[in-house]
Formats: sequence, C-alpha cells, structure tokens
Amino acid sequence: MKFAIHADKLSRRFGRTVAVDRVDLAVPEGAIYALVGANGAGKTTIIKMLMNIFSPSDGHAEVLGSETKRLTGEAFTRIGYVSENQEMPEWMTTGAMLAYYRRFYPEWDQALEGQLVRQFDLPLERKLKHLSRGMRMKAAFASSLAYRPSLIVLDEPFSGLDPLVRDELIEGLLDRAPETTILLSSHDLAEIESFSSHIGFLERGRMLFSEEMPVLSERFREVTVTMDRPLSMPKNRPASWLQPEVTDCVIHFVHSDYRQQITERELAELFPSARAFSLDPMPLRSIFLAITKSGRKHGPSDADAHRRVEA
Repeated sequence: MKFAIHADKLSRRFGRTVAVDRVDLAVPEGAIYALVGANGAGKTTIIKMLMNIFSPSDGHAEVLGSETKRLTGEAFTRIGYVSENQEMPEWMTTGAMLAYYRRFYPEWDQALEGQLVRQFDLPLERKLKHLSRGMRMKAAFASSLAYRPSLIVLDEPFSGLDPLVRDELIEGLLDRAPETTILLSSHDLAEIESFSSHIGFLERGRMLFSEEMPVLSERFREVTVTMDRPLSMPKNRPASWLQPEVTDCVIHFVHSDYRQQITERELAELFPSARAFSLDPMPLRSIFLAITKSGRKHGPSDADAHRRVEA
C-alpha cells in the first residue's frame, strides 16, 4: 500500500511544552483521513509540521514521497491547503484572486474553476474583505481545488460555519475525493463521521489510535446487562470496559473491543443469569467522549493500529 503521508515518531516541543509526542501517522493514497481531538490536542501542530511551517523537534515525516523538511514551492503545486484562519489577499476581488493564483499552478483547470465558482455561488466582483466568513472559506476551497492537487490538507475547515455552508463545502470536497487524498483536522465529529474513511484520535499530543472508520465503529458497543436482582460489578471485568456503572439490576458500560461471538460468550460467562443483553452501535461523538472520560488508552496497540490502517 502506498501512503500520501507517512510520519514516524513525530514530535514538537515549544520550550518545555510538548505539543506533539512521538506520533506515528500513515495516510493511504485515496483516503479521507480525519485527525480528531479536543482543542489543544496537537492537530494543527502536526499539520504545520507536515506542511513545513514548523520543523519537527524529533521524528521524520514524508508527504507525497518527499521529506517534509524539503518541501518547496514546486511541491505545493500538488498540495491544496486550507486552514481555519486562512490568509487571503483581502484587497483583491474573488475573480482577481483566482486569476492571480492561476499563474502559479501548471495544472490549474479553468473549467473546474468555473464549475467551483458556480457550485459555491462565488461573487467574482466583490472584494474578499467584504465577504462573509462562509463565503471566504468557499473562495479558499475553490482556489485550492481548481488545480486538482494530489493531496488536500484542511485544518479545522468547518469551524464556525453555518450548516448550509458546511454541507456545500463537504459536497465540493467529496466531488474531488476520487482523484485525491484528503487529510483534515476537526473537532466537529458529527460532520466528519459521515464521509471520512480513516480516523486518528489525538489526546494531549499523543495518538491514541489510528484506524479505518468502519473498524472503529465495529469495535465499540454500548452494553447494557439486565438482571432479575441487584448485582455488583464483576471484579474480573475486562480492561476494555469503559465507564462501567451499576444501578440496581442493570450494568452499563462501553465495550472498546467488541467482537460479536467472543463478546457474547464473555458476557454469558460473566452473567449466566442475565435476563437481557443489549449491545448497541455508537456514533463517533459517543466513542470520543467515552475514551476521553475514561482517561486511559483504549485503542489498539501502535503496531496493531498500523496493521489496521494498512489492511
């Protein structure tokens, strides 16, 4: 399998503060990879290292086969980059900005540019400084997609946007997905769950897990065990049970390593007199909260995580 992005033990320190701590990252070509975590988890710092805006304190990373420390202007003709605080030539009109950018990208597709202008309903004659935040982000997306980059990197692209604008941007992004690799950071879990193929979960600068979205969704379950009489929590419960709670005749927990036959047999052995078992799939937001609140690592091992991504 080929990777558009590959990082090994990537770290970044600011003085005594460790912002990113030995992160391994493997983004397959053609993936839509979501880097998620709370504000301050290290998402933007990782992206800035990948884009050669920051130099790593330790570790190594490659983007499109080139070491990130050696990314030059020519390399960026194959990379689209949009950030939450995108800097733009505000004195220009939208049309003038697009015309100006065309000269820097040999693969710029004017037919695609026109399609994006129509799709995003961009006002070509208005100055960027007079546009709403949502319209400015549409202009940034259009200018980054028009040259058909091999890799699109998005840092919190949907932050603060209304739902209609987010939907329009996601639609424009997915139209390009078959021909590119996409890496985006976000804490808007509901949005990325609907279209991401892979996910990496960051907490306090460390990668807790990295895997395909379907695999993640499959291995988490919200479990409820109902008994005929009050019970106590089993002392030999597995480490994969997160947030276990007992209320009278009911035990409730999140299972972070659900495997249908094994888990059902495990529950039957632990609760032989159970009246009912409920094992329900969980949305990404609930998975995120369960892991964060548990305060422990409940993803696969680093080696297993790589195997799952490379599978």
